[in-house]
Amino acid sequence: MTLQPSGTLRIGDSELEYRMIGPAPDTAPTIVMLHEGLGSVGLWGDFPERLQAATGAGVFVYSRAGYGMSSPAKLPRPYDFMEIEALDVLPEVLDAIGFRRGLLFGHSDGASIATIYAGGVQDHRVRGVLLIAPHFMVEDFGQASIAKTTENYDTGDLKPKLARWHKDVDNAFRGWSDVWLDPKFHDWDISESLAYVRVPVAIIQGADDQYGTLRHIEIAETECYCPVDVTIVPGASHSPHREKPDVTLAAAADFANRLLSTHGEGVLGQAA
Repeated sequence: MTLQPSGTLRIGDSELEYRMIGPAPDTAPTIVMLHEGLGSVGLWGDFPERLQAATGAGVFVYSRAGYGMSSPAKLPRPYDFMEIEALDVLPEVLDAIGFRRGLLFGHSDGASIATIYAGGVQDHRVRGVLLIAPHFMVEDFGQASIAKTTENYDTGDLKPKLARWHKDVDNAFRGWSDVWLDPKFHDWDISESLAYVRVPVAIIQGADDQYGTLRHIEIAETECYCPVDVTIVPGASHSPHREKPDVTLAAAADFANRLLSTHGEGVLGQAA
């Protein structure tokens, strides 16, 4: 298909909103961005444009079902919803856009989805995985923070703020919080997927991440057989690309440029 700068993809029963910045997947490497558990196309802000300018690669962002302007998700989500997104939905998205080569770039839940895909699908088109604040297992610390966020959604000002970015804000929020706070979800663990990742990995995490400790980085360094680049961003919490965008962009673009240039794919940008 010919990708317009923005539009929707029909994947299964869902219409998924997307944006395509820069060259099309059939003409240049593509960085596919997977948003956080409360994210969307719009919530990436101008980071995709800045990443495209810094790398020369195409940048494709989309909202999963239940987020942004995409179709609502069926609730309650199953406990393996991230595995379903990685192994059932993401392959269809990549095929639909004509993905030929590039990177997966995930944030939070999106980083977990990227990890599951890279470990579960030996896709020669994926040359590396870039993860912001990934979750490989469930921590009491993170669940406590999600509980506080849920209280703010129910009684504070979070709901109207999120409603700017999601056409069905309750579907987006409950689809995330209800699973993460379910006691049965406490045993969720995808660290085994890391042992099957056969491409370089970069992890960027805020030093003050309220949803995850540095234990996730330790797990990656222990389980991965591939190189793992780590960037800890001082003064940032769970979203360093919003809180410290210049530092995050420099680390992300450096990884992308080094890796894609290694494959002779003409990524010539420089991080701003």
